Amino acid sequence: MTARIPAAEPAAAGAEDRLPPARFAYDLPTWKEITHLLVNLPVSLFGFVYVVTVLLTASALTLNVIGFPLLALGLMGSRLLGRLERARARALLGVRIDEPSPLSLHRAKGLPGRLWTALKDPVGWRTALYHFIRLPWGVLTFTVTLTSLFVLWPVLPFLARGLANVDRAMVRGLLSPSDELERRIAELESDRGVVVDTAAADLRRIERDLHDGAQARLVNLAMGLGLAKEKLLEGQSDENVAAMVEEAHGEVKLALQELRDLARGIHPAVLTDRGLDAALSAVASRCTVPVQVTVDLESRPAAAIEGIAYFTVSELLQNVSKHSGARSASVDVWRTDGRLLIQVSDDGRGGARLDGGTGMRGLAERLDAVDGLFVVESPPGGPTTVTAELPWRDRTDGTGPGGMGAAGSGAAASGRGAPGRR
Repeated sequence: MTARIPAAEPAAAGAEDRLPPARFAYDLPTWKEITHLLVNLPVSLFGFVYVVTVLLTASALTLNVIGFPLLALGLMGSRLLGRLERARARALLGVRIDEPSPLSLHRAKGLPGRLWTALKDPVGWRTALYHFIRLPWGVLTFTVTLTSLFVLWPVLPFLARGLANVDRAMVRGLLSPSDELERRIAELESDRGVVVDTAAADLRRIERDLHDGAQARLVNLAMGLGLAKEKLLEGQSDENVAAMVEEAHGEVKLALQELRDLARGIHPAVLTDRGLDAALSAVASRCTVPVQVTVDLESRPAAAIEGIAYFTVSELLQNVSKHSGARSASVDVWRTDGRLLIQVSDDGRGGARLDGGTGMRGLAERLDAVDGLFVVESPPGGPTTVTAELPWRDRTDGTGPGGMGAAGSGAAASGRGAPGRR
C-alpha cells in the first residue's frame, strides 16, 4: 500500500518562509515624531529667548538686591517651561517622565528662606540649560525634516526616528527628576506620615489608659472618701468608717501602680538614668525565658535613638515570651560604622513574619521612619533572628557613658508588658 503525503505540509512550509507583510512607513508614531521635529524650532527659539532675556538679565542684576527676586521668578518660570516640554515629549515621542516634586516654599522660614529655596532649585537650572542649548538643535531638526519631506521622503521615517531618539535622550537627561533625590523625598514624606500616625496612636493609648485605669480608680477613691466623711458626720461606728478608709487606701495604691506602669511605658526612668544596658537587663528579667543581654557601647546614643532601641527590644522580647515557645534568648547591641545594631535571637519554633501581625510590621515602620532597617530571619522550626539597625547620633545633653558597660545579663523571670504579636 502506497502512503500519500498530505498536500497541506508544503503549503505550511511555504507559509513559514514568506516574509512578513509590508507595513506603511508613515504610520502614526512616525508622523508624531515628524511633528515633534518640526515644532522644535519655535519651541527652542522661545526657550532660548526666555533664558537669555529673563535669566541672564536677572543674573546680571544680582549685583543689586532686585536681581535675586527676579532670578527666583525666572527659575520658577523655567520650571513651567520644563513641564510643558515634558508634556510635549509624552504626547509626541511617547517618553514617560515623572514630574519633579514641587518647590517646598511653604516650609522655608520667611522671605529670605523662600528666596534661597527657589534660587538653589536644580530642576529650574537644568531646564534653563536645556532650553539654552536647544536652539542649534531645533534649527537643524527643522531644516532636515522639512527638506526631507520633499526631497528624501523615502528615508524620512528613518531620519525622523534617529533625530527623535536624540530628542528623547536630551529630555531624559535634562528634564527628568533626580531619581535618588526624588526617591529620598518620597521616602521622607512617607516616613513623616508614619511618625505622625505613630505619635497620634501613642497619645490615644495614653489617653485611654488614663481614662480607663487611674482616672476611674481616683473617681472611686473620691466617692469612697465622700461616703466615709458622711458616715463620720452622722456619728456611725468607727468600724464602718475604718473599712471604707481601708478600701480607699487600696484604690490609691492601685492607682499609683497604674500610673507608674503608664510612665514606664512612655519612657522608663532606668533608661534615662542608667542607659540601655541596665534598661534592657530589666526588660530581660521580666521575660518568661532566660535572656542573655550584651551591650557593647562606649557612649550613649541620642535620647530618641536610645528610646527606639529600648522599645524595639522590649517588643521583641514580649514576642519571645508569648509566641516563640523558646527555651532561651539573647540580645546583642553594638555600634559599627555610624549605625546602632540590635540583634534579638531565640531558639523557638520560628515562623515569624513581617506580614504575620501588627507587632512586627509596626516595628519595621517605626524603624523605617528614622532611616533604620528591620530584618526578620525565622524559618519554620526556628531559630529566629531579628536584626534592627538605627542611625547613630551622639548624645548632646551631656550624659556620659555611665551605665553602658561592655556586657549585662538578665535571668529568667515572668512579667507582663504591652501586647505584641509576631
